[in-house]
Amino acid sequence: MSKTFTGTLFIFSAPSGAGKTSLVKALLDTTGHIGVSVSHTTRAPRPGEIDGKDYHFVAQETFRQLIDESAFLEHAQVFDNFYGTSQRWVESELEAGRDVILEIDWQGAEQVRRLMPDAVSVFIAPPSIEALEERLKNRGQDSEDIIQRRMRDARSEMSHFGEYDYLIINDNFNNTLEELRAIIIARRHRLAAQRVRHAETLKKMLS
Repeated sequence: MSKTFTGTLFIFSAPSGAGKTSLVKALLDTTGHIGVSVSHTTRAPRPGEIDGKDYHFVAQETFRQLIDESAFLEHAQVFDNFYGTSQRWVESELEAGRDVILEIDWQGAEQVRRLMPDAVSVFIAPPSIEALEERLKNRGQDSEDIIQRRMRDARSEMSHFGEYDYLIINDNFNNTLEELRAIIIARRHRLAAQRVRHAETLKKMLS
């Protein structure tokens, strides 16, 4: 049975190169009372990464114990490393009336929807497959083999767009940002949340 929260859990999924990370950063800079869930991972920190800010870095033994305790909303193994989203932290934020963004793939989204069916899911897609490949190449970070692997992964990820509540095509960054903000703001004004948020004001108006 799912709980009712004042805050909203937003699931953002996108293929690599679609611009999701940059959009989320801009959302945090322009929208209050919203945060991004910090995942647990068993991989080693990369240069410049901070424990508790970028990830919660834990040993595999600790991660497996958290799985046994059903501590994760979703978790996955990517190559030799594990990643997971803390259910306790997410629920504490939602109970406090703050919105939370999860940046996860379609498989993680599927797990989260089972536990929290009220989550709002958004799929962010590139304007075309050619534009996506160009963005990946323009990064200058990956070899051609890795780019082609990312393209195969992208096609697989995009085949699941129909499982989401919203689909946004990121063909213009500023427009896409406003579209994402519109979804968040509209969700905040749903009746159930407003009844809780403005309970005293509504009570006085009706007395």
